[in-house]
Amino acid sequence: MSSRRRTAEDATINLTPMIDIVFLLVIFFMVGSKFSEAESRIKVNVPSVNEMQSITRVPDERLVAISLDGSVFLDDNKVSLQQLTEQLRDELKNYPDTRVAVRGEATGSHQQTVEVLQAIRNSGVEKIGISTQRMQR
Repeated sequence: MSSRRRTAEDATINLTPMIDIVFLLVIFFMVGSKFSEAESRIKVNVPSVNEMQSITRVPDERLVAISLDGSVFLDDNKVSLQQLTEQLRDELKNYPDTRVAVRGEATGSHQQTVEVLQAIRNSGVEKIGISTQRMQR
């Protein structure tokens, strides 16, 4: 059996595909740099941004209920008028747009409702509503 020797010609690597890829990459980057250069010549007024503020969820409307016996409840928690003012003042520091709805008994004391409204107003809350019920005809 004859053993065949490899010649020097069999051991060479064909570089043509690699050279083709290199030229394609060079052309790609040359064309890409032309576009970025053209874009920089376009005059555009970019919008500006004011001071960044965190996005926080606005609290739901707070509900102040006045029972028939004159007890005051802030979101189902019994409070005094002084506590009501303090709690709303504290919340107003964190959420300036705090809203309060006052709900009282239809046959309750008008004086008690006025005192509750005054306590809310003393806390600094400006958005105050009064809950009512539509009369049935």
